[in-house]
Amino acid sequence: MSTAPAIELKGISKAFGPVQANKDISIRVMPGTIHGIIGENGAGKSTLMSILYGFYKADSGEIFINGKKTDIPDSQAAINAGIGMVFQHFKLVQNFTVLENVVLGAEDSALLGPSLARARGELKRLAAEYELSVDPDALIDDIGVGMQQRVEILKALYRQADILILDEPTGVLTPAEADHLFRILENLRAEGKTIILITHKLREIIEITDTVSVMRRGEMTATVKTAETSPPELAELMVGRKVLLRVKKTPAQPGEKIVEVRDLNVVDDKGVHRVKGVSFDIRAGEILGIAGVAGNGQSELLEVLGGYEKATGSIRMRGEEIDLTGSRSDGQSRRRRGIAHVPEDRQREGLIMDFHAWENVAFGYHADPAYQSGMFMNNAAIREATAEKMKRFDVRPPDPNLSAKSFSGGNQQKIVLAREIERNPDLLLVGQPTRGVDIGAIEFIHQRIVELRDEGKAILLVSVELDEILGLADRIAVMFDGQIMGERLPGETDEKELGLLMAGITDTEREHSLAEVEAQLAHTSGRAGKEA
Repeated sequence: MSTAPAIELKGISKAFGPVQANKDISIRVMPGTIHGIIGENGAGKSTLMSILYGFYKADSGEIFINGKKTDIPDSQAAINAGIGMVFQHFKLVQNFTVLENVVLGAEDSALLGPSLARARGELKRLAAEYELSVDPDALIDDIGVGMQQRVEILKALYRQADILILDEPTGVLTPAEADHLFRILENLRAEGKTIILITHKLREIIEITDTVSVMRRGEMTATVKTAETSPPELAELMVGRKVLLRVKKTPAQPGEKIVEVRDLNVVDDKGVHRVKGVSFDIRAGEILGIAGVAGNGQSELLEVLGGYEKATGSIRMRGEEIDLTGSRSDGQSRRRRGIAHVPEDRQREGLIMDFHAWENVAFGYHADPAYQSGMFMNNAAIREATAEKMKRFDVRPPDPNLSAKSFSGGNQQKIVLAREIERNPDLLLVGQPTRGVDIGAIEFIHQRIVELRDEGKAILLVSVELDEILGLADRIAVMFDGQIMGERLPGETDEKELGLLMAGITDTEREHSLAEVEAQLAHTSGRAGKEA
C-alpha cells in the first residue's frame, strides 16, 4: 500500500496583473521528509508557498493534503489542515513575551490565564523534544534572531502543525545558529514531521534535504533526489547557465587612505555602549570585511559612517574630519563626500515599501541635476534612469512603476545596490549584501563589488556569512561586544579561527586555554606513569 504525499499541488497558476508568478506548477512532497525548493529571486517560490498557506488564492489548480483535496482560502484553513509557516521576516509582537506570542490567536477561552498555563507546559515539552529551548518569559525585543526563529517554530508546533514551511530560515542566522536549526529540523523529521525548506543556499540544500525541486521564472523545472545531484548542477538548473560558485578576484592593489577611523564610540538611546574604541583604515582599492555575530556593533558602525547615528571619536575622509554629531543633514553630507550606503535591512532602512521603484532610486539623490527640471523634479528622467539601472542589475520584473513591496526580497536588494553602486562612490558601505539573494544574483553582486574595488574604490563590507567575508574581503576585522577582537588576512585564517574571535575568544585567551589543557594532559600522563 503506497503512502499518499503529505502535500500535492496540481496545476497551480497565479498571476499578478501581467506578471505570471506561478505557471501550471505540480509538486509532490512525501511525509516525514525535508523537501527543498530553490530558485532565483522572483522565480515564484514564496508565491507558491503563500498559496499553500492561504495568503494567496490560486487562479487555477488543486491542493491535496495527505491525499485529500483541500480548499485553503486563508491561513486559518492552512493551520486547521496542519500546516505551519515560518516567514523570512518574523511575525512576532516585539513587546510581548515568548509565551504570549505562542498563545496569540490560539487562546482556549476568553480567560488568558489557563491558556498561558497550558502553553507553558507544552513549550517545556516541545523544548525538550526538539531542542527548542527558549525562555518563555523573555520579551521578543530582548532575544536574538536565532531565538526568535525558535519561537516561530514553537508557534507552529503549538498549533499542532505536521507540515512546516520555512522561508529562507537562515537568512539572519550565524553559522552556529544555522547548524542548530538543522539539528532541530532533523529532530522534527525523525518525529514524522514534513518540512518544506525554501532557500537559495546550495550548501544547506545538500546538507539537510532529502529531495529538492527547482523553480525558474514561475515554472517547476526539475525535482531530484538530493543525494543524486550537486551544487553546480542545481545552480545551472536554477539560472539556466553555468554559475561561478566562488568569488573570482585578483590580489588587491591598495592605494591612498580613503577613510581613517579612530577611537570610535557609540552609546545608544538606552545608554548601552554599542561601539567601544574602534579604530581602522580603509585604502583605495581594497575591501575591509567586518565579521561578527549580529548585534555586536556592526550595524551601529555602518550607521555612524553613513550619517544616521551620532558618535564620539574621529572619522576622516581623505584627511578631512567628518561631523559625528548625528545632525539630520549628515546623510546628505556623506553622499557629497562620496560615501554610498547599502544598509543591512533593505525594507526598514533602504526602501519605502509602498513607494514606486523609481521613487526609491531617487531617495538620497533627489538633488542630482539629472533629476531636476527647473524648480521641480523630472520624474520622467528618474523613471528612465531607473529602467536603465534595473536592466543592468537584472531586476525582475524590470518595471520602474511597481511599488517596492511588489518585488521579491532579492530584487529589492538589487534596487538598493543599483541606486548606491551606480553613484560611483569613493567609499561603499555595504551591509549583508546578499541576504535573501539567489545564487545567480550573488554571483553578480560579488562581481560588481570586486569591480568597484578594482576601480580604486574603498569598500567596508559587513556580513554574517563567513564564506562571503572570506571570499570577498582583502582584510578581515572581527567584532565582538562592540570591539575589534583581531584582524586577519583571508588566506591566513579559516572559519574556525574567525568563529572563536566572533565568540570573544582572543589569541591570548586561546593560547592560555591550550596551555592549561597541555599542562593538564602532562600532569595526567605523569601521574599515570607513576601509578604504573
